[in-house]
Amino acid sequence: MNYIAAIILTAIVAEYVLHIIADYLNLKMLSDELPDQFIGYYDRERYKKSQDYLRVSARFGWIASTFNLALIIAFWFGRGFPLLDRFVRSFEMGQLLTGLMYIGILILLKGILSLPFGIYSTFVIEERFGFNKTDFKTFIMDIIKGIFVGVLLGVPLISGILLFFEYAGNNAWFYCWVVSAVFMLAVQYIVPVWIMPLFNKFEPLENSELKEAILSYAESINFSLGNIYKMDGSKRSNRSNAFFTGFGKNRRIVLFDTLIENHTVPELLAVIAHETGHYKKKHILKGMFAGILQMGVMFFILSFFISNPELFKAFYMEHISVYAGLVFFGMLYSPVGFFMEIIMQVFSRRNEFEADRFAVDTTGKPEEMAKALKKLSVDNLSNLLPHPFYVFLNYSHPPVLERIEAINKRAVR
Repeated sequence: MNYIAAIILTAIVAEYVLHIIADYLNLKMLSDELPDQFIGYYDRERYKKSQDYLRVSARFGWIASTFNLALIIAFWFGRGFPLLDRFVRSFEMGQLLTGLMYIGILILLKGILSLPFGIYSTFVIEERFGFNKTDFKTFIMDIIKGIFVGVLLGVPLISGILLFFEYAGNNAWFYCWVVSAVFMLAVQYIVPVWIMPLFNKFEPLENSELKEAILSYAESINFSLGNIYKMDGSKRSNRSNAFFTGFGKNRRIVLFDTLIENHTVPELLAVIAHETGHYKKKHILKGMFAGILQMGVMFFILSFFISNPELFKAFYMEHISVYAGLVFFGMLYSPVGFFMEIIMQVFSRRNEFEADRFAVDTTGKPEEMAKALKKLSVDNLSNLLPHPFYVFLNYSHPPVLERIEAINKRAVR
C-alpha cells in the first residue's frame, strides 16, 4: 500500500467513524421531556414516535454505511478496479466510450447494490412511521426517470471533461471549470421547466386568499413573483416543504400540497417570506458562486493527480487513463470535500437565521413563523434536541429550537 492508498483509506474510515460517533451522541441526547415551546403541538405519543423514528433511522444508517464501506474496501483490495478496466478495454471502443462505460458501470453497480436499502427505507421505515405514500410503480418509475435524466445531463458533461483532459494539455482544468460552471447555471433554468415535471405534477396556485396574500406580500417588498405552484408532494410522502427554484422568468415558488393542507395562510406566508429572504439576501447566488469556486479548485488539484502513477498504483491499475483517474481522484478528494461541506453547512445555517429574520421583519408576525416551524417539525417528526456535534457534521439548517429562540428575540427588539 503506497502513501496515497493510505491517505484515502484513512480518510474513508475516519469519515465513517465520525458519523457513527455523531449518531451515537445524537441518540444519547434523546429525552422523554418535551421542550416547553412544543407543548400543545406534540402529544406524548407522537413525541415518542419522533424519537423512535430517529433511533430506527440512525441504526439503519449504520447498517447501510457499514455495508458501503465494506463494499468499497472489498472491491478496491479485491482488485475490482483493474478487473473492470480490462473488461471495458476488451471492447476496443476508443478512450471516450471506454471511459463512459467504465464510469457508467461503476455508477450502475453502486445503484443496484444500494437499491435494497432504498426499498427498505421507503416501504418499511417510512411506511411504519406514516410518511410513505409511494407505490412500487412510482418507485420504479422514479428510478427509470432518474437514470434517463442522469444519462441526458451526465454523459455530455463527463464526455467533455474526459476529452479536455485527454487532449487540451495543461489548460484542461480551466476549460473543464468553465464548461462545468456554464452547465451548472444552465441547469438552473432547465430543471424547473423540464426535469422536475417528470417526477411531480405542478399546478398554478388557484386564485384564493393564499395567492392574494402571497402577491400582496411580494409587492410590499418589491419582489417580482408571478409563478406560484402547488406540487403533489403527497404522491410520495406526507412530509411538508416549500422552495424556490430557477432564475429569471423561470423563477417559481413551489408549495407542497401537504404544506397547504396543514398550515394557515399567515403561517404559509411566513414560510414564503423566509424563502424570499434567501433570494433578497442573495444566498442562492452566493451559494452558487461558492460552488463554482470550489469546482475550480477541485479541477485545478485534479490536473496534478489525474495521470499520477502513484494514484493508479494505489488501486492496482495496470494502465493509466483519464477516466480511471477521475474516479480515483474523487476518492482522494473526498476528505477535502467532506471538510468543505462542513464549512458550507456553517454558512448555510447562518443564512437560515438571516432568512428567518427577514421573514419576521417583513411580515411583522414572528409568532406565525414560529408556529410554522413547530408544525413542520411535528409533521416531519424532526429531532428537537440534536447533539451539537451531529449538527456540526450534518445540519444545513439550525435546530428548530435555536431558530424559534432567535425569532422570539427578534420579536422583542
